[in-house]
Amino acid sequence: MTRRQRLLLVLVLLLAALFRLTGLDWDAYEHYHPDERYVSWVATTIEWPDSWDTAFDPQRSSFNPFYWPPGASSAGIEVLQDQPRDFAYGHLPLYMGVAATRLVERLRPLAGLLPESWLLASDLLNGAGLVEFDHLTAVARALTALVDVATVFLTFTLGRRLYGVWPGLLAAAFLALTVQHIQLAHFFLSDPYLTFLTTAAILLMAVTAQRPGDLRPFVLASAAIGLAVGAKFAAVMLFLPLLLLMRDAALSERQAAGRMLLAVAIAALAFALTNPFALLDWSCPFTIPSTTIGPVTIPALSSGSCYLKNVLQQSDMVGGGISYPFTRQYIGTRAYIYPVLMQLRWGMGWLLGLVAFAGFGWLLLRALVGVLAGRRPGLDRRLQPLLAGSWPPLSAGEGVVVAFALPFFLVTGGFFVKFMRYMQPLLPLLVVAGAGLLWQIARQRRRIAVLLAGLTLAATALYAVAFVSLYAEPHPWVMVSRWLHENARTASVIATEKWDEALPSSVTVGGELRSRNVFEAVELDWLGGIGPNDTTEKLAHNLERLAASDYLIVASNRSYGVAGRLPAYYPLTGRYYAHLFAGDLGFEPVFVSGRAPRLGPLWLWPDRFEHARLQPPPLAAEYLASRALLRLGYADESFTVYDQPFAIIFRNTGRLSPAEMMARIAAP
Repeated sequence: MTRRQRLLLVLVLLLAALFRLTGLDWDAYEHYHPDERYVSWVATTIEWPDSWDTAFDPQRSSFNPFYWPPGASSAGIEVLQDQPRDFAYGHLPLYMGVAATRLVERLRPLAGLLPESWLLASDLLNGAGLVEFDHLTAVARALTALVDVATVFLTFTLGRRLYGVWPGLLAAAFLALTVQHIQLAHFFLSDPYLTFLTTAAILLMAVTAQRPGDLRPFVLASAAIGLAVGAKFAAVMLFLPLLLLMRDAALSERQAAGRMLLAVAIAALAFALTNPFALLDWSCPFTIPSTTIGPVTIPALSSGSCYLKNVLQQSDMVGGGISYPFTRQYIGTRAYIYPVLMQLRWGMGWLLGLVAFAGFGWLLLRALVGVLAGRRPGLDRRLQPLLAGSWPPLSAGEGVVVAFALPFFLVTGGFFVKFMRYMQPLLPLLVVAGAGLLWQIARQRRRIAVLLAGLTLAATALYAVAFVSLYAEPHPWVMVSRWLHENARTASVIATEKWDEALPSSVTVGGELRSRNVFEAVELDWLGGIGPNDTTEKLAHNLERLAASDYLIVASNRSYGVAGRLPAYYPLTGRYYAHLFAGDLGFEPVFVSGRAPRLGPLWLWPDRFEHARLQPPPLAAEYLASRALLRLGYADESFTVYDQPFAIIFRNTGRLSPAEMMARIAAP
């Protein structure tokens, strides 16, 4: 690398850090991401054990994510005692977040040496005196951001190894600006850790493919696979490129089997050291019923592994075997097309997404050409015109990328549940492939390649700036909470929707902490009954609660976005929302709040109402009409609901009875 290239790499990494560390307090530490909230809640109980006698006892250890330890406590929150708990998240990120927090706690005296307004002093070093629940979340978010910056560096290294320094720098710049990565780096969740470890494993396997006689990268790759599985079980697919390495290394069957056993042993050891209670806690009995596949009958399986039980529950969910209200947004969505479209539209942006997926297609077509040429000896001569141009033979390192990326995409893209974060482990590989394709084009059409790269970088940078700008505005749910504390009388009845955030939060207003407990809360379950269970009885039950309420909070499009779009599944609930938004039920919208990626006055607005086949309430329509919106279409709920929801408060001005509301909903 030249001095200029090193400087560019440093600038790319600094830019990545700037985007990822900006807005760590994006929700004012109100814990509005439910998965992160649960992980942080569990993390408050993870402590160094008092003695080694209890350290590895599943029912007494303060290390065990699957059990609420007896005697644990944390200021400001309720900690359950001495009972099992589900934990469907990676153990390695959990332990890393706790370890980082304990380290930073020892550095707290340094906060006095820095300006109080600095996030490093107030939040990370805890000069502001945050309770453990909040401080742990702040530190763990910062750690996640730094892990993702490290992924940017690994992306550069992979691109450099496959194509050269300049393509590596371009790939790193692409990933540094990728909005999907920037957003997920703000959450204390497993996916960024999985992506980092997946990229590390792929890089080390690419090195192994290029240096098959060197065991060091092979051993490190095996360890990285074990750590990646410790972050998320989906990483088991990393064994597929490892099998490819065994086939291509010109080893005998015995040598290949020996290496594979070594790899499995190293991966298992790395997993066991970072996820000990995945092996130790067998207090969760469950049974998998027997199934018949063709002529084969698979017998029933009984086990007590808490880890395996959580993995299977998640597998049932993503496969659609268990129907949760928060996954019903995916009813009717198309496998493969939907996740790619969400990445093009929101996760990566259109230009970067097209370049990245074109690079992926370039790799796949070259792999196919290589396979066909290998099977038909005379075919390679006829393919020479292709192979001599933009279709060079697939390198060993590129083969490793394809051997993981293609199966991972085929499996993940085919899930019923298509959360955008599920695609994150692919993104570093896709941007490397895109950079490699541009570099190949540059060999014959340099100006075109430079123009494409420049336009892609510029458009992606603008999108990244627009996205990060939303963190400069207060979270809509904080604004909803403040409005209610300032305008609703004490003891008002606040109706909220189940499966969405239970607002208002306890927030500071005028320097005084206002507790949410001054209001009475009722919950409406609109998504609970589906199909034949979306009955008049369900409607009547919810309307009784609604009629007794002073205010209704629609915190996001989680409920109406599903019910409005799926009338066959929610015939009555869909009608309820249409009448509510039209003002027919006596509830008048009095406050709305939202935020979105923004460039100056231009908002990049995700569709909430058109996709749900609903007209927005009048106040919401005025809010949207008063802003310059670039409407980019529907966004996956998981992309908007946590950090950029659109919330509406309705006041019960009509005071209609449940029967009157029922009659209006039932009317033609």
